[in-house]
Amino acid sequence: MQAIIALTVLFATVLGSLSGIGGGVIIKPVMDAISPYTSAQISFLSGTTVLTMTIVSLLRSRGGEVKIDSRGTFLALGGAFGGLAGKTIFSYLVSSFPDQGKVSLVQNIIMVILTAAVFVYVLNKAKIHQLDIKNRVFAVVAGLFLGLMSSFLGIGGGPINIMVLSYFFSMNTKTCALNSLYIIFFSQVVSLISSVVTGDVPQFEPLLLVMMMVFAVAGASIGRTLSKRLDEKKIDRMFLAMLVLIIAISIYNCFKYA
Repeated sequence: MQAIIALTVLFATVLGSLSGIGGGVIIKPVMDAISPYTSAQISFLSGTTVLTMTIVSLLRSRGGEVKIDSRGTFLALGGAFGGLAGKTIFSYLVSSFPDQGKVSLVQNIIMVILTAAVFVYVLNKAKIHQLDIKNRVFAVVAGLFLGLMSSFLGIGGGPINIMVLSYFFSMNTKTCALNSLYIIFFSQVVSLISSVVTGDVPQFEPLLLVMMMVFAVAGASIGRTLSKRLDEKKIDRMFLAMLVLIIAISIYNCFKYA
């Protein structure tokens, strides 16, 4: 099982670094499907792994042609508060439901809905008029929503980031990816600090986390290298294929936890 998790982390973080979804959107559903760990354990392991990936990806992107958008700081600020809010809601649900399978069910249902919406959007993106909102308050609110979803679902980001950044802020594929990772970084840092300060860190296998972080570093490095070589159309096609995979796994998990 650990070998499957390791390969999943590598695959997810390569694609996560390329597309800006973070990788947890693949890691979380796969671990829900194959591992015996609780929802709290999986969310913590996935979120920490994705945080590792975003740090490496952002460091490797320095000096590159793609830059953080001028609204990125306000999106990230909202993401930080959203990360705290999402963590609080998740902790409340875990404490309210003795059967954490019910929490996983809620997470996977939301995942299916959001991912399906993003799939339809990306498929029809060329036909949709994109906005280019400059308002900083709106950017903070958008970041708040994205950070909340990221932290609550334990996915460290997700396809919804790409749809929001593309539609509301008219960012191209590669700019979306970098700014999404920037938002994910802040939301996951705040979520992790909150867990540590409140003593809400679940029990986990340290060696498993170390393994996942090592493969996340490798995946992020490979992803950033590929990003320089692939054009936006190829990345969009990979993104669509990945969305189908995420929807399929999440639907399976819905039946598993129902």
